Amino acid sequence: MGEDERRRGTLRVYLGAAPGVGKTYAMLDEAQRRSERDVDVVVALVETHGRAQTAAHLAGLEVLPRRTVEYRGATFSELDVDALIARHPAVAIVDELAHTNVPGSRNAKRWQDVQEVLAAGIDVVTTVNIQHLESLNDVVESITGVHQRETVPDEVVRRADQIELVDMSPQALRRRLAHGNVYGPDKIDAALTHFFRAGNLTALRELALLWTADRVEDALAAYRQDHEIADPWPARERLVVAVTGGPETETLVRRGVRVARRPAGGELLVVHVARGDGLAGAGPDALARHRAFVESLGGTWHTVVGDDVATAVLEFARGVNASQILLGASRRGGLVAALDPGIVPRVIRGSGDIDVLVVTHERAGRGRRTLPRTAGLGRRRLVAAWALAAIGPVLLGLGLRGLTLDSLPTVLMLFLAFTVGVALVGGFGPALLAAVLGGLLSNYWFVPPVGTFTITEPQNAAAVVVLLAVAVAVSSVVDLAARRTAQAARSRAEADTLATVAGSVLRGADAVPAMLDQLREAFALGGVALLSRDEAEQTWRVVHSSGERAPTSPDEAGTTVPVRDGLVLALQGRGLSTEDLRVATAVGLHAEAALERDRLRAEARATKAERERTTMRTALLAAVSHDLRTPLAAIKAGVSALTTSGAAIAPDDRAALLADVETSTDRLQGLIDNLLDMSRLDAGVVSPHRAPVALDEVVPLAVAPLTIDRLVAERLVIDVPEDLPLVVADAGLLERAVANLVENALRYTTGPVRVVAGALPGAVVLRVVDQGPGVPDERKTTVFAAFQRLGDSPDGHGLGLGLAVAQGFVRANGGTLEAEDTPGGGLTMVITLPGASA
Repeated sequence: MGEDERRRGTLRVYLGAAPGVGKTYAMLDEAQRRSERDVDVVVALVETHGRAQTAAHLAGLEVLPRRTVEYRGATFSELDVDALIARHPAVAIVDELAHTNVPGSRNAKRWQDVQEVLAAGIDVVTTVNIQHLESLNDVVESITGVHQRETVPDEVVRRADQIELVDMSPQALRRRLAHGNVYGPDKIDAALTHFFRAGNLTALRELALLWTADRVEDALAAYRQDHEIADPWPARERLVVAVTGGPETETLVRRGVRVARRPAGGELLVVHVARGDGLAGAGPDALARHRAFVESLGGTWHTVVGDDVATAVLEFARGVNASQILLGASRRGGLVAALDPGIVPRVIRGSGDIDVLVVTHERAGRGRRTLPRTAGLGRRRLVAAWALAAIGPVLLGLGLRGLTLDSLPTVLMLFLAFTVGVALVGGFGPALLAAVLGGLLSNYWFVPPVGTFTITEPQNAAAVVVLLAVAVAVSSVVDLAARRTAQAARSRAEADTLATVAGSVLRGADAVPAMLDQLREAFALGGVALLSRDEAEQTWRVVHSSGERAPTSPDEAGTTVPVRDGLVLALQGRGLSTEDLRVATAVGLHAEAALERDRLRAEARATKAERERTTMRTALLAAVSHDLRTPLAAIKAGVSALTTSGAAIAPDDRAALLADVETSTDRLQGLIDNLLDMSRLDAGVVSPHRAPVALDEVVPLAVAPLTIDRLVAERLVIDVPEDLPLVVADAGLLERAVANLVENALRYTTGPVRVVAGALPGAVVLRVVDQGPGVPDERKTTVFAAFQRLGDSPDGHGLGLGLAVAQGFVRANGGTLEAEDTPGGGLTMVITLPGASA
């Protein structure tokens, strides 16, 4: 095997926003250029779609014959992979990368064929439209209303060595289409009013440009990484706004939006640095509001963890290749600002080539909010701590005097230990009082001269001063540690509560009641209600509630938590602290998100149902204009001939005309019956009267109208044993369902049709088996949709309602109808009904 065969070929992709932008023409233009440079180029497969200019561009290029495939009586042509690999050109031209190959081919998709060609060492040039990328399939469908069945995985295109965007404005493409350069004259009007609307093309063009820009961004990031380039390259204006989550956040974000919008294509990224210990920073409810605010303005929210905020901000900015960093002026003021100016100077010093913008705000220089000294301490505990601080030093001093303890260092250490104990009980304030009293009493009772506050020895004075300083410092540290411990415990409790609430949201339809139950239980409330205001009637409506004493209006609630305009969380029971209200607010936001999710789901279901009804109406009009007209025309022609010619018609001709009239009338009656049945099923007004019935009685009645024709009777084989268990069904509906299935099988096959029944535990199965062309696996679920036919029916009759009506009637009887392959070829319709004893 040669060196060329061992290497993998390169892939070049011409990407377009829509058909007709010139991808194939550009691909062939490249083929011509390479051919002129004596490169061995072969056109493996190109679809010209009847476009003369594209076909003319094939001149002078070697075209590889295609492989023909027979499928269901038709001949198709596909890429001949084996012939292409055997020919082994330097470059192969392969059109339409997302194409689906005919069943029976070696690979299901053309992109899989291309992978084989690349593995053989052949370079490939191909084309694909943006709507065929797998990740954008649902987005394109929501824009155009057209579901793209032919897709290619994004990774296949993303791994291409070169991607070139073939761009054209929507107006220019619509002009090309109107001039007949894209589709034939019979398709131009429909294309212009549907897929090729200006809005559709603009949206698809934006998708193509953004997707290509992202790939360029990926390529730039890979290049910087491969070449170990740490400094940012401002190829695209990207602004990072660093926020604390405090009240100034919205001011900084708004300023960031204005700065980012100055250059074309500016991007806004907002980053919040969370402390590694999880204690400092804004609450989850505030961060959730800020995230929603950022996203509403078109920015993206990012959270990074780090104890050094300045370093974390700089690392993030360099990681995203930012060109600017926006910071808020420090909230520190006075002496604190002089001693520690904050992260702004450190970010500026370490920013390098990144510009740093410092924005003032209303909180600048006003000081940072500190934790309350008595946070989490009860009233009784505080009273006890102050009493202990006031009385304890006196009692300790009297006890030490009673022990006649004269060692001043020991006395001072005991007073220090007592001060630390007071700090543990009541915090810094009582500890400070205990320290001052301890210092005074130790001086009065234990420092010579005893009984006075005079100190004669300098070392004794120093010892008392050190006692006060150490007592205050240690008390402050102990108090801070105790408060941090309490805050950590509360944060963990809040996290547990919010995690339970988040789990309730993920569990589904009962998410909001579960959240309210969790909130009521967590805070021992008497009742919780989510209230919505009816602006029209100026009243409050209970959306969901929990507890027997749930309020029905904000006036009945002890505490109300606003969620948004017109939606509040009403709480009844004990009062909640600020920290508890923060958790309640977070629960309210989760509840609002769950309600919005439920609303969107309901709208999606309603939209889907309306779309299905619209599709059915459209198909119904098309069917009525075609299928009902045929029997009516036959009846009218026959009756007109009989009335105008009268006795001049020969008896044989008269009989033939009457037979045609009767047949057409029967067909018309069958079509009308199916339309009425489908309308009843669609409206949900089918009310079955289910009772035990025997299939050996229902099936003969169902096929009786069909066996009037002797030829049909000879093809029909009935095998329904008399000893089968009874089934619970409406005999009339079941008879109609069986009749539709048998008639459908007779229509699509010329061979025998068998109706076979058998028993299963608790159920009875009826099979309608034919030896016809069968149905592909991907169509087995869609054949039951209304107005669906596999192509047109062979005789041009029918609305495509038979199977839909049959499935509706079977489901109304509590059964199922499924399509299976017949061994040896064909289709088997399987009805499963519950047995009378089940």
